[in-house]
Amino acid sequence: MLEALQAYMKKPATIVGIVTAMMFQVIFSIIWMTGYAGVTDNTKHLKIAVVNEDNAMGVKVADQLKANMPFQLLTESSYDTAKQQLEHREVQMVLHIPADFSKQLQTPGQKGQIEYTINESNPALIKSMMQGVANGVTSTVNKEAVAAGAQAVLTQANMPSQQAQGIAQGLAEKVTGQFEYTNPVSGMANQMIPMMLVLASFVGAMIMGMNVQQATMMLGHKVSKWSKFAARMIINVVSSIFIALVGTSLVLSLGGTSAGGFVSMWLFQALFLLTFMLFSQLFLIVFGMAGMLFNITMLSVQLVSSGAMVPRELLSDFYLTLSGYLPATYAVKGIMNILFSGSGATAEAGSLAVILVVCGALGAIATGLRREAQAAPARAEAGLTRA
Repeated sequence: MLEALQAYMKKPATIVGIVTAMMFQVIFSIIWMTGYAGVTDNTKHLKIAVVNEDNAMGVKVADQLKANMPFQLLTESSYDTAKQQLEHREVQMVLHIPADFSKQLQTPGQKGQIEYTINESNPALIKSMMQGVANGVTSTVNKEAVAAGAQAVLTQANMPSQQAQGIAQGLAEKVTGQFEYTNPVSGMANQMIPMMLVLASFVGAMIMGMNVQQATMMLGHKVSKWSKFAARMIINVVSSIFIALVGTSLVLSLGGTSAGGFVSMWLFQALFLLTFMLFSQLFLIVFGMAGMLFNITMLSVQLVSSGAMVPRELLSDFYLTLSGYLPATYAVKGIMNILFSGSGATAEAGSLAVILVVCGALGAIATGLRREAQAAPARAEAGLTRA
């Protein structure tokens, strides 16, 4: 056994494997701890659209929310406009105070109702956070309504205390909240599909690129560098289409749902999978097998910053800015649109196409700049000719 251990330790592949495992720990620890640091302090980046149609009590409620809420409150005059912003994820919730809110509060036996609209086509954390915010708002407004009602009752002359207490108790719940969820997601499994697809696609592209790079090195000088580059591109394109077909088929056959349909999901996954392949391949072409360290880093960065797990709005400015240049960000946004709302992913597909073209062009430039040593037989033949 000692001889076997010594033999293993003499092999470079063993050392590389140990170092790679260690680098996973180092890279993930640094990026995740810095990426998620201060997330709870960045709630001020979340936006809530407030649509107030009540000119009495509603104005007071809206002013109190702006003074006390740790979020960005955007005043909108049109409920439809606010819902469009919610659909495009420009805001995280719409708070609607209807025109008859004050009238409902003043009418015996009726309750004022505040309407909350939440888009479920977001990381699950957004839904839970906005539900908590809505419940807090309802509770706060309810206390204000109860206080105002109790004050009005107690100012009435010569009212017996027991009667005043009974009326005050009747005001204990004068305001309620009504929730509306757009693009509902059924079950945790469906909620996690975007993260799963992006993670599986990038890791798969990364490992595939490593093996193709090893095969490229094995070919040596038997094949020209441009022939090898062209062959790699063809392998990437064909593989992305077939692999995406398998992935989409499995997800939908195992209970996943796609509002945009099978074809849209398949083609979009093929696009971002191909983008991942060219993106990870670029580091391997430029740095050789050492490029895997860059790919491991990009894997961790994209898991943190893509918005699949934690809303991008809660990240630090550095990671939020960086995410705009990484393909996983657009993959997550696009697949959420296709899966949950069926609204399509034209803008996201365009961004992925730009990244794809840039990575392909840079890979071609790196290939062109690389000098390949002349094959030994060719050198020998040249020597005989000179002789």
